[in-house]
Amino acid sequence: MMATYWEPVWLTLKLATMTTLILAVVGTPIAWWLARSQHWLRQPIAAVVALPLVLPPTVLGFYLLLLLGPKGVVGQLTEQLGLGLLPFTFEGLVVASVIYSLPFTVQPLQNAFIGINNQLLEVAATLRASPMDRFFTVVMPLARPGFLTAAVLTFAHTIGEFGVILMIGGNIPGETKVLSVAIYDHVEAIEYTQAHWLAGGMVVFSFVALVTLYSLNGRVHSGMMK
Repeated sequence: MMATYWEPVWLTLKLATMTTLILAVVGTPIAWWLARSQHWLRQPIAAVVALPLVLPPTVLGFYLLLLLGPKGVVGQLTEQLGLGLLPFTFEGLVVASVIYSLPFTVQPLQNAFIGINNQLLEVAATLRASPMDRFFTVVMPLARPGFLTAAVLTFAHTIGEFGVILMIGGNIPGETKVLSVAIYDHVEAIEYTQAHWLAGGMVVFSFVALVTLYSLNGRVHSGMMK
């Protein structure tokens, strides 16, 4: 019983961790390009990145299901590569979560990058620092509040996903049944006690995550002011 109870918790934490790590790698260059580029494609790409903020999760999940399914471009590619189909697998959940949480990583990082003084990068360039050196030694320390915000928001947002997860992953215990789906199941079965425990835990987690975020950013800003 306890193993069944904790299974969705572990699966959700695993999904949130993987999504946050992947988006840290994928979202950083996207955010940097959006913050620094003047290309005409900048605004359309920014709009694409922000789409998950305005689209109903079920709409996004539906089109991902078509794209990753046996008749979709990605689905046919994964089958040809011997990887099988992604819908109704944990790997499919990761793909869906990365797309759905993309703006929660990119937008905080983009705002942090925009706020960096160009003169600091120019000074580093005069000292013969390569673009990569400038990014790691100048940009990343100055953008640390943005990285903290992106990580916490992405992790917390993934914890609370429901619509996209249900469309792509379904409700397979031990494979795709995450916390939000487990709560839905308990409510459907009129098991309100179990639903209270899980839902209450998510409320507490979300509150702690936001307090931690504000505290960390406050300390970082205070340190930078000194």
